Amino acid sequence: MLAIAAAIVFGIALLLDLFDTDLGAHDLLNFQTLTLLGLLLIALYLAGIGSGPRTGTGSGRRFYGRRPGRG
Repeated sequence: MLAIAAAIVFGIALLLDLFDTDLGAHDLLNFQTLTLLGLLLIALYLAGIGSGPRTGTGSGRRFYGRRPGRG
């Protein structure tokens, strides 16, 4: 989820840079601020924060019925 948010932030930063605008907020929505926000979200995602819900316990592989490889 954080990676998607970072992609959105980077997209907005790219559009603001391409159109050379800051939407009237000179200190809040500039290219450097949005880039740092995007990098922060990517760093949090890579650290494992917000990577999605963990379901159950174990290895995560579930076999219903006959397990593969068991004659």
